[in-house]
Amino acid sequence: MRIISTVPSITELLYDLGLENEVVGITKFCVHPNLWYKSKQRIGGTKTLSIQKIISLNPDLIIANKEENVKDQINHLSAHAEIKLTDIRIVEDNLSLIADIATLTNRVNKGEELIEKYNQSFAKIKKSATSKSAVYLIWQDPYMTAGGDTYINSMMNLCGLHNLMKHQLRYPTVDMSQLKELKPEMLLLSSEPYPFKEKHLAHFQSELPNTKVVLVDGEVFSWYGTRLIKKSEYLINFINGL
Repeated sequence: MRIISTVPSITELLYDLGLENEVVGITKFCVHPNLWYKSKQRIGGTKTLSIQKIISLNPDLIIANKEENVKDQINHLSAHAEIKLTDIRIVEDNLSLIADIATLTNRVNKGEELIEKYNQSFAKIKKSATSKSAVYLIWQDPYMTAGGDTYINSMMNLCGLHNLMKHQLRYPTVDMSQLKELKPEMLLLSSEPYPFKEKHLAHFQSELPNTKVVLVDGEVFSWYGTRLIKKSEYLINFINGL
């Protein structure tokens, strides 16, 4: 089987399933594992796939994602290979994702191992969960937050963080006056897609003196698949430090 992944989270899962020889193409954003990032064929970005390069790799299976990829591009590729279109909305969806991809790629036993590890990691994080109100910023100029129908929102729930923007969809914008009005106990500044730094933290902290402002690893909160397994200790330490 010749497999192409059009999503970073899926690439990481395929690696964890032991599909070194089967995966023939990944995106330029598939930075995990670093070994594949350096050695596998790049097939463009998640929303700017190189259709001709993908076709030239003669794939049997292309694994894509409803939110991260462009519908027209995936539809075009469906004439050249089987498409597995994933749609991950909440943390619990990872269990069916791992099982489905493991079955599709003949790695059922390995998939069961990963599911067991996932359940263990999930339980540990859930046990450590806090209970605080929060806003999660993904972008600056304008400030963009994670709404209630995002995977990030589900990850916040797992950590016990009550998303004050959960009543809005997708990635709504806010300004400083709105943040002051919301009075979140926590303000999370993500490392991606916008790379918030210490200087941003200092600015927000001065504007919101009663809010605890923290920098967080954006991959941990937005990557699905097996990322939670690898970063469970990070999340537990993060929660304990709040």
